[in-house]
Amino acid sequence: MVTAILAFFIDTVVGDPGGKWHPVALIGRLIAFLERIFYRKEQSRNFQFLSGAIVVLLTICLCYDLTAALMHAVSFLPLSYADTIVGAIVLSFTICPKSLAKAGRDIYTLLAAGDLVKAREAVGRIVGRDTRNLDDGEMARATVETVAENTNDGIIAPLFYFVIGGVPLAVMYRAVNTLDSMLGYHNARYEYFGKAAARLDDVFGYLPARITGMLFVLSALLLGLDAHRALDTMRRDAAKHPSPNGGYCEAPMAGALHIRLGGYNTYFGKKEFRAYMGEVLELVAPKHILASIRMMYTAVILFLLLAYFLLVVMGYA
Repeated sequence: MVTAILAFFIDTVVGDPGGKWHPVALIGRLIAFLERIFYRKEQSRNFQFLSGAIVVLLTICLCYDLTAALMHAVSFLPLSYADTIVGAIVLSFTICPKSLAKAGRDIYTLLAAGDLVKAREAVGRIVGRDTRNLDDGEMARATVETVAENTNDGIIAPLFYFVIGGVPLAVMYRAVNTLDSMLGYHNARYEYFGKAAARLDDVFGYLPARITGMLFVLSALLLGLDAHRALDTMRRDAAKHPSPNGGYCEAPMAGALHIRLGGYNTYFGKKEFRAYMGEVLELVAPKHILASIRMMYTAVILFLLLAYFLLVVMGYA
């Protein structure tokens, strides 16, 4: 767990450097390269699914094996704690608390200043929906939803897989999540080619999402928010979400903040309705973005502390 705590510290202090040589960017380039090789528009649905599954298999195996090889090589270095330091650096690339918080705070600042044009552009960089006609409340909703879901996808889930399988498994999870973000769309190109990526991401996110939901309830309790309503909302509304995992992140966040998430979103010019999470005790406002960021950080710290405690009790730390 020292590796995970150090990775969180690195991200909190240094942040995500980005750039084309960032490991996640490299994973994205690998996926794009394999897609060019295996995708054929004229293929039947079954062959498109099979081709997409091959892309998934090659990507996750390469990411796991290369990371495992790196960590194995580091173990031969004549330096104390070299594996911990290198592992923490690699793991820090798989989590994004600082960049997620910065994106949220930047949008809050723009909304507070009344700059809706720039705020729409900023929201558009972190969500897949069309933001051109969103008002300030809808932009705040989109941001809170993104913070809630990415607390799991971008932080808790990689840390969870690190705890059970080390740095290589955390990197493999990040590859699974990147595959879904690039291929897991319901459109003509990816409906079948990206199906394996989308389903695998659902499987990998199943346990971490439910852990994240409970961590949000505990976070609400520690932050003086409505923990009871967070738990009740998760029980009642989580399963309504179109994703099998997304609702377990959004619903407790909505309950804790006394807001309603979900509603109408526009994707590629098509309006879609997502089931409501929570009740309208308060209208979604920019202040809720800051509250969601506080819940995100609290949930991550709780995960690290609880995971360390469990490992100590089980004799693994």
